[in-house]
Amino acid sequence: MIDTQAIFTIKTEDDFNEQAIKVFQFQFKNNRTYRSFCDLLYIHPSDVKHYKDIPFLPIEFFKSRDILSSTEPVQTTFSSSGTTGSITSKHLITDLSVYEDSFRKGFEAAYGEITDFVVLALLPSYLERDGSSLIYMVNDMIKQSNHPESGFYLNDLSALKSKLTQLDARGQKVLLIGVSFALLDLVEAHKFQLKNTIVMETGGMKGRRKELIRAELHHILKTGFGVNEIHSEYGMTELLSQAYSKGHGVFNCPPWMKILTRDPEDALTIQTTGKTGGINVIDLANVNSCSFIATQDLGKITGENAFEVIGRFDNSDIRGCNLMAL
Repeated sequence: MIDTQAIFTIKTEDDFNEQAIKVFQFQFKNNRTYRSFCDLLYIHPSDVKHYKDIPFLPIEFFKSRDILSSTEPVQTTFSSSGTTGSITSKHLITDLSVYEDSFRKGFEAAYGEITDFVVLALLPSYLERDGSSLIYMVNDMIKQSNHPESGFYLNDLSALKSKLTQLDARGQKVLLIGVSFALLDLVEAHKFQLKNTIVMETGGMKGRRKELIRAELHHILKTGFGVNEIHSEYGMTELLSQAYSKGHGVFNCPPWMKILTRDPEDALTIQTTGKTGGINVIDLANVNSCSFIATQDLGKITGENAFEVIGRFDNSDIRGCNLMAL
């Protein structure tokens, strides 16, 4: 077994490397899908001396396989949103306390104590379905904030406008977290001049609106809310950790999460800082599933534990890895 507390107390690059190799060895031994993938690449734990040597499992496997490294009972299953008839990803969770540790410690590292904030959530597309890891996280944040005024708003934009204006005017720190299309709906219906509120978008139009590039989306939201920066959360069903951006689209990871980029033409080649490529995520909180995931996002490393998301691969652009037929 892996000591999860050691994961959440990582402080240095050497600490991260040591824990990443331990988690890789554990998952190689206990995760059948990941073991098969590594075997196809002829990579064995004896070949891995550094986390950059570890193979990254294509994220698509979360749609077709049960990605598990634990024999403990499944406590819950998180699932991705998808269009009607599409195959969604599922993340089997055998220990919810690890997820809770990850998002609580990750938010605190980025923003401080959640009890300092009233948390207002505008996440209609997520509330309208079951199995959202984001709803689980935000619901916990609302409870942990210990503010009676914290809560979810489904479609009542007028009530949210009144509450947000009232809280901000009295100097209360507020975290407004919302899906992009709903935040756009809010600023189209109401205008704000917020002084004490963090506006955080979680991405995604979910088929409700035309997709916008980040700069355009943030310009509209900054104008509508009267704020200098729009914050963002980078997370997904297949991850138990989040990276946060406080503006300009630059995300920072918690110490137990790291982003690498792979060559778009050769999925097994890790690139140097500053080059745009496919985003590979090491999320050591995923100890009971798979911590080493090759996503379909495009991005680049901008500094130590900092990265930008540029866009997504089209299906036609996913090259260099024909190992999906396990």
